[in-house]
Amino acid sequence: MDELRGHQATWRFDGSEIRIRYHTGWFKDELLQELGSCTVPVEAVAAVDFRVGTGRRKPWAMALRLREGADPYTAVGAQLSESSQPFRLTGSHKQELVAEYYADQIAFAAGVADGAEAAPPADPAVATNLVPALPVHIQTSEGTGSFDGATVRFVWAGSEASGRKKREQRREFALSDIRDVEWVPSDGWEWGHLRILSGAGGTAREGPPTKPKHDVTCLLCDEGAEGAATLLLAATIRAYHWALASPAAPHTRGSGAVAAAREAPELESSQDSADSASAVIYERIRQLAQLHAEGILTDEEFAAKKAQLLDRL
Repeated sequence: MDELRGHQATWRFDGSEIRIRYHTGWFKDELLQELGSCTVPVEAVAAVDFRVGTGRRKPWAMALRLREGADPYTAVGAQLSESSQPFRLTGSHKQELVAEYYADQIAFAAGVADGAEAAPPADPAVATNLVPALPVHIQTSEGTGSFDGATVRFVWAGSEASGRKKREQRREFALSDIRDVEWVPSDGWEWGHLRILSGAGGTAREGPPTKPKHDVTCLLCDEGAEGAATLLLAATIRAYHWALASPAAPHTRGSGAVAAAREAPELESSQDSADSASAVIYERIRQLAQLHAEGILTDEEFAAKKAQLLDRL
């Protein structure tokens, strides 16, 4: 099928998946530009909403409603404006008939002509197709955040970091220990933040909660590009958290990192042979090397983690 070029992106549907490439340039949405592209399998689609333009020059609008457990953006608390929604497309009234045909074909392939109510939950690993490829590394006024598929790292070295966070310097969270992820945008007056809730650190606390500026489970963000970047990081963590819980994840972008995040006995039992387990470990080392090259891991940290992985061979 030919491409459908809209205002925000270009969609290409081949009968089994919708490949979305977001447009870049002046006045384009920062979140979509940061995301770049994604692929939506038809099995993740619960419904396709299509709205015709009202009047000759009003744009049409098409939106994919995803099944429960497939949209990591809404799952971390994002309430996005229409222009920032990754699975929504608008376009010129001249394309309206073609766009409506696209909507019908996607709905037919997904088998959701009767609406979203009948759609079962999505495979937990599907969401990894909807977020950036690993590793993800972002920077805000407070510091940096990164995720390699196994570990989330916050490093507080920015001008806005509080004294407590600068003394802490960094904090790491293993994916297997994370209980929840939340994202709160800046309102222009107060900082937004990405918060990690772990099994140990996410339990109820006595007294009032720590403010995000002093909470070492939070990375602060401003509005605009910083908000978009922290949302992408939060959504990526959520997607791979779902995939980690999936008993049999299909091939997805960065799926090797999901396997590497599991404990060594589980990794070994999930592979068909020693060769496939070795391939996962070598891929994990390659990702660590990239983080080391970017300055996220120190020489000592990289050497220690590499040695741990090599011991598994």
